[in-house]
Amino acid sequence: MTDELADWLRTAAVRFDDVEPDEVSDAQLEPLLTFVGDARVVALGESMHRAHEFLAWRARILRFLVEHAGFTALVLESGFIEGQPVDNWVRTGEGGLRNVLTDGITYQFGKCQEALDLVVWMRERAVSSEPVRFYGMDIPDSAATALPAVREVIAFLDRADPRYAEHLRTTLLGGFDHLPADRSGLARAATAIQSYLALDDARRHAMTSAINAMTERLRARATDYCAAGADPEHVAFAIRASELARSTDAFLAAMSEGPTRTWAPANIRDSAMADTVEWILEREERVLVFAANGHVRRTPYLAPPFVSEPLATVGTHLAARLGGDLRVIGTTFGGGEAWLHRPGPQDEPGHSTPFIEPLPSPRPDTLDGMLAARASGSLFIDLAEAPDSIGAAVGTHNGPEVELADIRAAFDGILHVERLSPWHTWIDARGHWS
Repeated sequence: MTDELADWLRTAAVRFDDVEPDEVSDAQLEPLLTFVGDARVVALGESMHRAHEFLAWRARILRFLVEHAGFTALVLESGFIEGQPVDNWVRTGEGGLRNVLTDGITYQFGKCQEALDLVVWMRERAVSSEPVRFYGMDIPDSAATALPAVREVIAFLDRADPRYAEHLRTTLLGGFDHLPADRSGLARAATAIQSYLALDDARRHAMTSAINAMTERLRARATDYCAAGADPEHVAFAIRASELARSTDAFLAAMSEGPTRTWAPANIRDSAMADTVEWILEREERVLVFAANGHVRRTPYLAPPFVSEPLATVGTHLAARLGGDLRVIGTTFGGGEAWLHRPGPQDEPGHSTPFIEPLPSPRPDTLDGMLAARASGSLFIDLAEAPDSIGAAVGTHNGPEVELADIRAAFDGILHVERLSPWHTWIDARGHWS
């Protein structure tokens, strides 16, 4: 009995040599041009964070799309506000790069050699030819607090509307005094969120009211600010920052409602990220978006028992808004090792200890398992051409867990990596940046 999927993979998959992604030739990647077509957005997923191979493929695919398809920007699952200094370093080279990366890429995703090598290439291109812009698309501070966005807005208002800036300092900024003083740990977002959830209803509602008022005032006064001489791009950035402050506040407020909620959940964070991508597309021709598979997929996210009700993703929003201007590449893997961290008995609140753990073999009924059993090495497939048997996959892996998905509905293509290895980080065994 023939194996239809195995036969198809032998003839139709784009196979890569057993080398680092940066050693893959342009000729090997040529089929991507047909796959991408005229789409303005290519969304590349990663099956788990902090895996060297996914980060290396991010850099290689960006380089190829910039050099051969006119892509002009990289958009990451990282804070929009915080990303501004990274983009500034790419364009000007100003500032210490390691500090720029640790502050400018949230979730601590910038603390690795892969991120450094990527932005160094972007800087070299900015010096020698057309720059590639760097953007985050996410809510601020690793989705833990709206404070960085509020501070960004106030900095703008100091120039454009100083009396209102002072009003926000006296009425809104003090509301963030609940945040822990120690924000240096790997698990710092957890303690920040816990401190927000410990607030009483009156304080949370007052913060929500003030952020909403700030956002609507900026929107209403945008033309006034421009008429008074403010740079329209600075105005637009401040408005987007304010909108992200509001989204962050709503994201956190939804957590406080969780224990008593009787209505369907809403993925506020992914909606905000999709809005940011649209904001970026008003300024860029074509962009590569890089985020977790669960964010970029076209179909709602479902991963029982952790997420038992479908949640709209960045990909579902962008698919509805962009139509054929979106192409989504999911990732799968056949095994390897994962870089993880968890609080240990000696760790202070907000801190945790890194460790490396072998990944179990993927489940045979997942796409990861189906591809690993039928093909060696890393490969790319266009799902539009795949046989019907690929539909038997129940979903894809996120580390050892499974995210349920109709594969062909969720993704347009798949990049399969044979084995994963830990990212090349500068975080030491105590969770400190070395």
